Amino acid sequence: MLAGLTTLAGAIAMRTTEALAASAREIDQAANRALQTLYSAQPKARDLGTRAKAILVFPKIIKAGLLIGGQGGDGALMVHGRTVGYYNISAASFGLQAGAQTFSYALFFMTDAALKYLTDSEGWAIGSGPSVVVLDKGAAASMTSTTLTQDVYAIPFGQEGLMAGFGLEGSKITRIRPGA
Repeated sequence: MLAGLTTLAGAIAMRTTEALAASAREIDQAANRALQTLYSAQPKARDLGTRAKAILVFPKIIKAGLLIGGQGGDGALMVHGRTVGYYNISAASFGLQAGAQTFSYALFFMTDAALKYLTDSEGWAIGSGPSVVVLDKGAAASMTSTTLTQDVYAIPFGQEGLMAGFGLEGSKITRIRPGA
């Protein structure tokens, strides 16, 4: 039964992602707006961005669930402010959950090895590969150049809706090729 529920949750995540398919131009515009929103709300994130080898921005991730849940969204990988690739994030979950929300994520790749892992993999399941540290607003504010020691930093922002909790564990990031 659990295997069937996991398959169903995966299908929900895939349908959410398919429904949100956007063009490359739409993803670029939304990713740039989202990154500027993050920088305005959390100035230390801009410092992190200047040190990062690349930034993967998911401007709108939709998460919904009632016992079985899914989330998905498309994003742009930027190097020095220029998009070099497009990615999808999706996840499925099972447990005590109810609600729906949208939010954004910015993943800051701090090392060449972490960036190479993303670009060379057929799909990066977060929790394997480079270490990822999720920063909340308070942790992001206390960052200094001497505390930046991880491969990837993730900052969730722009949360709207009624669903508690964030997590990248179990999410899969896959390269996509959106239309023009």
